[in-house]
Amino acid sequence: MPMSSAHLIYRAPNPDDLARLFAIYSDPQTQLFNPFGPMTDEAQAAAMLEGWIEHWQIHGYGWWAIAQKDTPEHIIGFGGIGLHDFMGEQRVNLGYRFAVEAWGQGFATEMGRVALAFGFSSLKLDAVYGYVRPAHTASIRVLEKVGMQRCGELDDVPGQAPSLMFEAVAAR
Repeated sequence: MPMSSAHLIYRAPNPDDLARLFAIYSDPQTQLFNPFGPMTDEAQAAAMLEGWIEHWQIHGYGWWAIAQKDTPEHIIGFGGIGLHDFMGEQRVNLGYRFAVEAWGQGFATEMGRVALAFGFSSLKLDAVYGYVRPAHTASIRVLEKVGMQRCGELDDVPGQAPSLMFEAVAAR
């Protein structure tokens, strides 16, 4: 069942999203802060998409395929909340990746607020985490704007500075 916010529509990803997922994740600009670089073949995108679909089947939520309301058939990004392995610890992670065409319009912030609200109100989560490379100032600003606070570091990339960890906690 799709959800929406002021400018965006969110729905569960499906196999038809493969080409768009690969287009976004293989773009060097969208992967600038990913220490592993852009995807290099569609099989990587297919494996990621399969994992997202499986997460939805098991947990009933997960990353969304995201479109603007005025062009619902054109996916501009993927994101939301889902379980993520933080160096051996399973936590709910807020993440996103938008096509370059969607940058600078507040969509990551809008999606982040919707995802956190959904996680806390519908899923009754206690906390949602996010992690970001220390040089990725735009993404750090998004996490701060949606109300997340620094809570530590994650030494997740050998030989590089640790990722910054952020947390949002449910108001109880």
